[in-house]
Amino acid sequence: MSTRRAWLTPFWIGLALVAGLYLAFLLALIGSTATHTSLKDLWAAISPPPPGSNQPYYLGYSIMLSLVSCTMSSLFALLLAVPVGYLLSRGRFAGKSLLDAALDIPIVLPPMVVGLCLLIFFQTRAGKFLDEALPDAMRSSGLDVWLTGKPFPPGTRTFTYTVFGVLLAQFVIGAAFAVRTMRGVFDHLSSRPEDVAMTLGCTRGQAVRMVTLPAARRGMFAAFSIAWARSLGEFGPILVFAGSTRMKTEVLSTSVFLELTVGRLEAAIAVSLLMVVLALAVLVAVRMVGEKI
Repeated sequence: MSTRRAWLTPFWIGLALVAGLYLAFLLALIGSTATHTSLKDLWAAISPPPPGSNQPYYLGYSIMLSLVSCTMSSLFALLLAVPVGYLLSRGRFAGKSLLDAALDIPIVLPPMVVGLCLLIFFQTRAGKFLDEALPDAMRSSGLDVWLTGKPFPPGTRTFTYTVFGVLLAQFVIGAAFAVRTMRGVFDHLSSRPEDVAMTLGCTRGQAVRMVTLPAARRGMFAAFSIAWARSLGEFGPILVFAGSTRMKTEVLSTSVFLELTVGRLEAAIAVSLLMVVLALAVLVAVRMVGEKI
């Protein structure tokens, strides 16, 4: 039987039909949203308000904050994911399975619960110390004036209901996905080149730095991209822990919520489509890099 005829069997045709129907449903969701508005309305929704307008905010702030916060939180997630992923892949120690399961907690917990856990932790003595330590250090060094133009008032918090809280909420979720990705990358990389480097006089750390990490660079890009896309769509933890204050802790995901609550459907659609475009761009970038996970 030829290869072409082998694929034209009821089994494969049935699988293709199921996949095609699901893909058509996804495209219908995006297409119906896109056709609900026009480019003129979309541009008006994300443009700065005209002078004298009663609208004191515009979506450009949430767009910029989302791009910056997702990038920073994903970089921190990658810095964590590389050593932890390597430990899970190559390490042999008691309790490894428990550690592996515990690192999936942010993935399996409902997003709102993650935000609530963050909020409660920063009400504890240890959390309050962490929340207040950074503003105190910045106040004593003068960085608060350099960053904001005025001293931080007493009792300023670092994370709770601040931009740093947005970063932390995104990091907690994105890091879990980045760790899963990096473990898969290291699992698929042979340890033989690393062992050869060690027989030539390298330490384990030198072998990892000079041999393994260069080989895993595509995987690191994939881990960063997945964490970035996940952080972009994060809503529950940010809403609970950092809030959704206009022009302060507002990111794209909370902008959709805020616009819907005030009845600005066109603005909500504009933000949603922008998030779809950004997410698709990340997926295309990962596929172009060619990392198979």
